[in-house]
Amino acid sequence: MTRFLDRRKAFELRKQGKSYSQIKKELGMSKSTLSQWLRKYPLTKEQIDSLRGKSEVRIEKYRETMRRKREERFDKYYNEEKALWLPLSKRELFIAGLFLYWGEGNKSQRNMLSINNTDPAVIQFALFWVIKSLNVQKSDVRLQLHLYSDMDIEKELVYWCNVLKVKKHQFNKPYIKQSKRADIDQKGFGHGTCGIQIGNTVLKERILALIQAMGDYVRNKF
Repeated sequence: MTRFLDRRKAFELRKQGKSYSQIKKELGMSKSTLSQWLRKYPLTKEQIDSLRGKSEVRIEKYRETMRRKREERFDKYYNEEKALWLPLSKRELFIAGLFLYWGEGNKSQRNMLSINNTDPAVIQFALFWVIKSLNVQKSDVRLQLHLYSDMDIEKELVYWCNVLKVKKHQFNKPYIKQSKRADIDQKGFGHGTCGIQIGNTVLKERILALIQAMGDYVRNKF
């Protein structure tokens, strides 16, 4: 709990225009920890110029320069990899989704495929996969939200409906965790966990059988 509170306080101080050195002094955190927490929260030019110490101004300007270089480098890699790997063939999409299910999907229920995640992009891909690769009708997909007691249920329901382009009636009654979202501030993606569910015993068994076959294939190569 103390760590969550420290992180929340660090975000508040950063938004106030504090430098890493000032936040470190107030919270007693290492700069490496602050760098991990705050790397997506650069100071504005005005905030940097308002810092008192010349060394702090120089350091923050250096951080901003390095941040821009990282973003430029990432954009370059993004365009290169996109050109190399996309679009996916039908076979490639199926295998990509299979491995996603291997890592994130439910294996215990024999009659239902389900994938849960906090990352909207992961759930978008999973839904795309079951529709395009498994030939499941979008209207047949059920969804389940796992939320915290202090979250606005209706707001989150609307959010996931918009992200996934699905109807409200496709959602089961959400599971509400008694812990509070505020107690784990900045963890996850901010909208709880969403799961897609497809009730189909034969489809589930075939997916599990192929996952096992994949595992056996690699195991036999060692």
